[in-house]
Amino acid sequence: MSRFHYSDATVRRVLSEIRTVALVGASPRGEKRASWRVMRFLQQRGYKVYPVNPDAAGQEIHGEKVLASLRDVPVAVDMVDIFRRSSQVAPVVDDAIAVGAKFIWMQLDVIDEDAAARAEAAGITVIMDRCPAIELPRLEAA
Repeated sequence: MSRFHYSDATVRRVLSEIRTVALVGASPRGEKRASWRVMRFLQQRGYKVYPVNPDAAGQEIHGEKVLASLRDVPVAVDMVDIFRRSSQVAPVVDDAIAVGAKFIWMQLDVIDEDAAARAEAAGITVIMDRCPAIELPRLEAA
């Protein structure tokens, strides 16, 4: 069992403290992609979301220009939301540490305990294997 467990209070705190989100792995391929739906959800909830995907850099998703990397986000990032395979998480976490993100959120089935431990050692709160588009409505209903 993972040593990473998140209380509702922690999840609620993260979702209440963030204003800017870099969504890594954002897909311009429409509604069939979870990242596309989650980005729209976060925007509708008032978060400023910067889509990040080197393969789609320069394209537009929900009115935002897709950036090639976290380092291209023009403002301080509160949370990095990762839509990548677990095997591709480590360099994203390293970039999140480098840009001074406060929180890292790994989406459903995205788990890298070593990278999470590195981020926590750098003072970043990490949530893995969860989705803010599920957690926010669940916590509001509680």
